[in-house]
Amino acid sequence: VQLQAYGGGLVQAGGSMRLSCVATSRAFDRLDMGWFRQAPGKEREFVAAINWSGAASYDVDSVKGRFTISKDIPKNAVYLQMNSLKPEDTAVYYCTADSRGLALRAYYYGMNYWGQGTQVTVSS
Repeated sequence: VQLQAYGGGLVQAGGSMRLSCVATSRAFDRLDMGWFRQAPGKEREFVAAINWSGAASYDVDSVKGRFTISKDIPKNAVYLQMNSLKPEDTAVYYCTADSRGLALRAYYYGMNYWGQGTQVTVSS
């Protein structure tokens, strides 16, 4: 599985941004997809994941209510819509995928396929 992320950049606090990720996979409909992020000097953290059936899970403390993960199976794509962005959302965002079919909570520590990352910078 190869993953290519798009859509990062600079946005002002309070603004919105949508990240896209296209997966090269013949079995995209059976993949669980996710987004992680890593801010400078901090550990990588789970942001959101969506399973093959469309159920989603979010990091409750930091993004729930502001970020929405979705996918488009015909386009082999997963999206992360980010609203009400804050400076603390600044990070490199990674698109991820996993074929193991685990419960979404099990992916909090990582998934088995990773994209190259896209920088999101939120200015105050």
